[in-house]
Amino acid sequence: MTLQQMEYTVAVDTYRHFVRAAESCGVSQSTLSMMIKKLEDELDTVIFDRDSHPVRPTAAGEKIISQIKVILFNTEQLREISFSEKNVSCGDVHLAMIPTVASDIVPMLFKEMQKESPEIHLHAYELQTCDILEKLRKAEIDIAIMATPVNYNGTYEIPLYYEKFTAYISPADPMYRMKVIPSDKIPCERLWTLKSGHCMRDQIFHLCGDSSQYTARYEAGNIDTLVRIVDTNGGITIIPELHVRYLTESQKANIREITDPEAVREISMVIRKDFVRERILNEVAAAVKKVIPEQMIDPRLKKFAIKL
Repeated sequence: MTLQQMEYTVAVDTYRHFVRAAESCGVSQSTLSMMIKKLEDELDTVIFDRDSHPVRPTAAGEKIISQIKVILFNTEQLREISFSEKNVSCGDVHLAMIPTVASDIVPMLFKEMQKESPEIHLHAYELQTCDILEKLRKAEIDIAIMATPVNYNGTYEIPLYYEKFTAYISPADPMYRMKVIPSDKIPCERLWTLKSGHCMRDQIFHLCGDSSQYTARYEAGNIDTLVRIVDTNGGITIIPELHVRYLTESQKANIREITDPEAVREISMVIRKDFVRERILNEVAAAVKKVIPEQMIDPRLKKFAIKL
C-alpha cells in the first residue's frame, strides 16, 4: 500500500463521490478508482459501498479510514521535521476552538496570522470540547485552544492565558445595585446560561451556591444571545472577560465582578504528543498573545518560547 492510495481513500471519504474526489486530487477518476481497488485487494477488504448514493464507507472501511488519517497525520509530522531543519514556517494548520473562545479571538487572530505569518494557511473550526478531543485523537486537527485542564490521554496542554468570568445583570434585577457578586450568591433561579455541552456551563454551575434552583427557561448557544436575553427579559448571565470589549457602553454598566472566590478559567493550546511543528506552534501562540491583554497571558509564555 502507498501513501497515495491512502490520500485517495480519504478524498473519497471526504467528498463521498469518486469524480469529485479525483478532481480534488488532480487525477482521473479511473486512476483514483484503480488505486483504491488495489488497496482493497491488498487488504482483502471492501472499503467503500459503491452501490450507495452518495458513496459511503463500509463498517470495516470506516475503521480503516480512521487509521489511515492517523498514518497520514504522522507522515506529515515527518515532513515537518524536515521543514523545521530548514527553519521553514509554512503550510496548512487546522485549529479548533471552543465557541466561547472562538467568538472573542478568531477575528483578530486571523488578522495577526495573515500579517505576521502569511505562509501559514490557518483553517479554524468552532467545536465543543468533546468533539475537539475526538478530532485530536483521530489526528483530524493540529491544535486546539480550549479550557483546561482536560487531562486527555496522548495530549499536551500549554497554558496561554487566564480569563475571568464576569456577571452581566439586568438593571431591573435586585442584585444590580451590588458592586461585586460573591460566587455563592449567584441567583441560579434567575440565571440564563449556555446549553448543555459547553464546558463553560459546567464551570458556571460550579460557582453557584445552590444550582438546584436553576430552571432552564431557555439555553443559548452563544454569549451574544445570553446578553440580549438579559437585556430583554431581566435576570443575570455569566460571560467571559474578553467578551466585555464587544459590549456597548451602556451594556458595560451592567457588568459586575465575581468574587469570593474570583471566577477564572485557564485557556490552553492542546496538541497531540506526537505533534512536532514547533515553529508553527510558536507562530500561533505569538498571534494569540497579540490579541489578548498582556495581564491575562501566562507568565511563562511571556518569557519563553514553546519547546517540544
